[in-house]
Amino acid sequence: MTFLPRLGSIFAAVALVATTPAHADTLIDNVNGITLDEKGAVQRFAALVIGTDGHITRVLASGEKRPPKLDYRVNGKGRVLLPGMIDAHAHVMAIGFAALTLDLSETDSLADAQARIARYARDNPDRAWILGRGWDQDRWALGRFPTAGDLDAAVGDRPVWLLSSDGQAGWANSAALAVAGVTAATNDPAGGRILRAPGGKPSGVLVDKAAELVEAKVPPPRPVDRDLAFLEAQRQLVAAGFTTVTDMGTSIADWQAFRRAGDLGKLRMRIIAYAGGTEAMALIGGPGPSPWLYDDRLRLAGVRLRLDGSLGSRGAALKAPYADDPGNSGLTQLSQTQLGNLMSRAAIDKFQVAVEATGDRAVAMTLGAIGELSATYKGDRRWRIEQAQVVDPADLGRFGGRGIVVSVQLQMAATDQAMNAARLGPVRLTGAQAWKSILDAGGVLAFGGDAAAGPFDGLATALSRTGADGQPFGGWQPQQRLSREAALAAWTTGAAYAGFAETRLGRIAPGLRADFVLVDQDPILAAPDDLHRTRVLETWVSGQAVYRADQAQKAEPRRAATDSR
Repeated sequence: MTFLPRLGSIFAAVALVATTPAHADTLIDNVNGITLDEKGAVQRFAALVIGTDGHITRVLASGEKRPPKLDYRVNGKGRVLLPGMIDAHAHVMAIGFAALTLDLSETDSLADAQARIARYARDNPDRAWILGRGWDQDRWALGRFPTAGDLDAAVGDRPVWLLSSDGQAGWANSAALAVAGVTAATNDPAGGRILRAPGGKPSGVLVDKAAELVEAKVPPPRPVDRDLAFLEAQRQLVAAGFTTVTDMGTSIADWQAFRRAGDLGKLRMRIIAYAGGTEAMALIGGPGPSPWLYDDRLRLAGVRLRLDGSLGSRGAALKAPYADDPGNSGLTQLSQTQLGNLMSRAAIDKFQVAVEATGDRAVAMTLGAIGELSATYKGDRRWRIEQAQVVDPADLGRFGGRGIVVSVQLQMAATDQAMNAARLGPVRLTGAQAWKSILDAGGVLAFGGDAAAGPFDGLATALSRTGADGQPFGGWQPQQRLSREAALAAWTTGAAYAGFAETRLGRIAPGLRADFVLVDQDPILAAPDDLHRTRVLETWVSGQAVYRADQAQKAEPRRAATDSR
């Protein structure tokens, strides 16, 4: 597949923000500055001074005397200045490719999805495969998973492969199943499941490891396609206010795309990478984590291990069967022994370990492995658990005392309430998205979400436990609401700590990188409903503007005109 026609528009959008003088002493003055101090308390300020190396040299209160001799002064016009937001769990290249392929995330019904798929296929007759993502059978209120026949009705002349909104399941048409050789005789792979019609014929949806049967046949993107996808992802992320993104599951091809951007001076945000498995970890990092590269813009910190799948596709590993599928308790992709061995393999070379564990059984397995390994691997390891969407209340006490970081995708609490209730039943709901309980137990919270929800939508959700529509009234599991300080910390100081980056990022303080955003309202004072409407006006990395909303708006008509998707 190729996306070359969009290169010019994205390079133009990137060039628009490359106007801030580099290597100059700069005063950012007249701002309503907000940061957290080392103890997590809110600290307000009115100005900051940025040195020639992109670090903050001074933070000034409103009455403090400003330095008399500086190269540049920027009037903040009273706008709110916050530390740059840090997404603690994203899939950077997937964000870019999602924007350049078929996006079904806004579809409200199967019929709507079929119409968009058919139209996309007509508009792209030269593509050998139709690729995309974003479908959600629960949002469609379908009452079942979609089938190959549903997809054949839209496109039957070539393979179609569409990832679900959570990325844990794939939807194939008959042509794609045929190319992959998936038939009634195909066994479910370990850690995966092929959904089947009566009689054993594949129905069209493949969950977790089973999805790799089709993905192995999809033509891989070329390096130029990856470069374009990365630039598109970066454009979206800095526009949302993210200055640093944690990339979970980095492949060697992804890493090389990041390196090419760095070599060309086009790496404008920071990426903390976690390799997708121990093989990729060794290939990228060799004997250990990489140093910070490109002026602190890229680092391989550790490895991501995937233990189970998603709750939506019923692949999350639960201690008891699903309430709406009594014969199914989900899937683990590793045994307890395999998990411990892989974690040990990474830890022995000082790679940080991040385990994707969604269901309560997977979370308990991960906590058990951490307990065993902590006796061998001393020091500050910061074991990470990604997702932790369902936690057995009996396991909450195990989060404290070992420096465990819990990286949660908080947009799920706003969008998946009905699904959680259906999958778990009323008793287990007390352990679903239990952010405050994890924090109270001694875990460190870091927020992420693949930019599916921006940081200010996320702040609103953390404060209210409701979606942008204000539902449900009073909040879903309202006992898990966070304070404003805790919610802001999870996007800033907590997310920096999660990646061993707190000495560089996460706060506005002398010695740290001058990464910040200017927004149009104060998140400490604004009501949650208003936070959903927060506008990011500017994003700065190392004292240079990498996004300005007014310039991006001017570029948009030109970008749209050259878009040939």
